[in-house]
Amino acid sequence: MAIEPDTKNWTWVIESACPDCGFDGGTTTIRDVPELIDANTAGWPERLRRDDVRQRPDDATWSPLEYGAHVRDVHRKMTERLELMLAEDDPLFPNWDQDATAVAERYGEQDPAAVTEELTAAARRAARAFAAVRDDQLDRTGRRSDGSGFTVATLAVYYAHDPVHHLWDVRHAR
Repeated sequence: MAIEPDTKNWTWVIESACPDCGFDGGTTTIRDVPELIDANTAGWPERLRRDDVRQRPDDATWSPLEYGAHVRDVHRKMTERLELMLAEDDPLFPNWDQDATAVAERYGEQDPAAVTEELTAAARRAARAFAAVRDDQLDRTGRRSDGSGFTVATLAVYYAHDPVHHLWDVRHAR
């Protein structure tokens, strides 16, 4: 069964605490992001080794495997967006429909061991990319196709919330 697409604009997490997972974008900076990503990544292998990794807790919630595949792709996508912002002036990011990607890439049918390995590699690459950002690059801008604007600094905070929130989803779904 298809999951209802999430149409919420989550950019508010850049300045506020998430009432679900507790991530506080208002107190998080780009300099915190590499450590947050590394710590978060350490929590995924255990979740992706579970016997019920493919099981959805209900009809409206992804399985741990689907969340893991999504988080892997978020690491990849945000690294691409960071690189684009550093290479171009105020780029418009190509649209990314995460729900369509989940269906097209058959997240729930992927190999959990491969997803674990790929998530870890993508997270490591992203954490290192954000760690390498210089102070004079923090205010470079980019825009999402829906018009939401980011600086490199705010993109980092926005990005960090996603894997934190989804690991919280997986831990609390059962």
